[in-house]
Amino acid sequence: METVTCVMECELEPERVYAKLVDPVLIPQWAPVFAESVEPVGGSTYRVTKGGDIFSLEVVPHEADFAVEYLRDLPGGKRGGAYVRAMPRGQGGSVISMRMPVGPNATPEQVQAVLERELQTLIRLA
Repeated sequence: METVTCVMECELEPERVYAKLVDPVLIPQWAPVFAESVEPVGGSTYRVTKGGDIFSLEVVPHEADFAVEYLRDLPGGKRGGAYVRAMPRGQGGSVISMRMPVGPNATPEQVQAVLERELQTLIRLA
């Protein structure tokens, strides 16, 4: 499956960015293309609503790496999704990396544009 990765630097420390990433209820604020609402179901599973569709999302935090995986069922019986990581920047701040699969109805350029907007919004939110 083809993926797109977007990287952005900011002045925020990785812990601050990670705190927003591990709170799935905040996803609609920084990734409205993906979700209109996110509700906890239990454990690491959440119910996502987008455009009348409802699907399950598993949120897998990797605290030691300041990274989070957002996994869902994909077409063709596959499972995948976004991977976001906030890495410490040598001079302070963070380098945030987000990787996302390209869906069947999107181009890599469209996904890149969405990821850029989402990272910019995430930084403002944090």
